[in-house]
Amino acid sequence: EVQLQASGGGLVQAGGSLRLSCRASGFTFDDYPIGWFRQAPGKEREIVACISTSSGSAYYKNVEKSRFTISSDNAQNTVYLQMNNLRPEDTAVYYCAAPCADFGSFGPGTLVTVSS
Repeated sequence: EVQLQASGGGLVQAGGSLRLSCRASGFTFDDYPIGWFRQAPGKEREIVACISTSSGSAYYKNVEKSRFTISSDNAQNTVYLQMNNLRPEDTAVYYCAAPCADFGSFGPGTLVTVSS
């Protein structure tokens, strides 16, 4: 059974940074891409970033690559999302997904709130 535990969310001022972590278990970590989605209040869930845990290649959507960086630590079965220069519009619940797709398994989200 795929289990994903996201952490690292919180309240931050605009311009600040946060690093989200997603600890994965229940499957072989490099079987398929793992990534992050987010859902802002009143909006649909959207993809943020995916990473191939076998090759390290990354994919971003709906965010600027200059501000968001996805990475993985295969020894720790953990995927990270480094978020810099955060803006109020980044406020959302962030979810880890494996595979990194709408049909993937999603863990409980972690709330990121960016104040202006």
